[in-house]
Amino acid sequence: MPDAVRLIVGTLTRIPVPPPSRVDARVAGQAMVLAPVVAVVLAVVVGGVAQALASLLPGSASPLLVSALVVAALAYLTRGLHLDGLADTADALGSGRPAPQALEIARRSDIGPFGVVTIALVVLVQVAAYSGVVADGRAAVGLAIALGTSRLALVLGCTRGVPAARSDGLGATVAGTVPRPVAALAVLLWLAACGVAGALVEPTHSVAALAAATVGLGTAVVVLHTGVRRLGGITGDVLGATVELTCAATLVILALAP
Repeated sequence: MPDAVRLIVGTLTRIPVPPPSRVDARVAGQAMVLAPVVAVVLAVVVGGVAQALASLLPGSASPLLVSALVVAALAYLTRGLHLDGLADTADALGSGRPAPQALEIARRSDIGPFGVVTIALVVLVQVAAYSGVVADGRAAVGLAIALGTSRLALVLGCTRGVPAARSDGLGATVAGTVPRPVAALAVLLWLAACGVAGALVEPTHSVAALAAATVGLGTAVVVLHTGVRRLGGITGDVLGATVELTCAATLVILALAP
């Protein structure tokens, strides 16, 4: 198994894989580019189970219940890594402190009030939005679009020219490891894939899928820009926050444009 695959699967999921034999800029960059692929595989499996479960459960509450179970399952399968980053980033930015103090707040093991509220609201939005996707019979495709777009945000965050906020940690390892042409190609290929995936549901859904992915990536750009402006660069926590917020934004558009 290539080192890049080991790195990204071992980092983004709890699937047991051997650790990479080496981690350098090239391996880190390749791993980040593979992140959407890993996410799509995870989404197809979990989303397929969700759709099957939705058809078995009686009552109008089943889509909401299935959605909550899916979000919980994803939190488990990813070890809550991105949610932890979301909470830490919210605490750091919410503190209003200068970058050095804000980064120290993010490093603390406890979660403050900003982090708790942010996690609660973002998870609530994800559950509510995905329940509409499940109700429309798009559990697998919709989840693949949302998770793939949110992990493509990692590619944007690790593009050359985006600095690291610290000299150590995950952010420093992956910052600037993806060449800009590769990032641009990844975005174009992903948008094309979303259009095709949407068309598989029904021809008119292609536009909705493209809109959802575009809004999701736009959200990622805003979050990353905020992290760089306020903290001086990206960190592993900023990347995690970007993943969760991008996923939420993508799901909202999918739910609003069935």
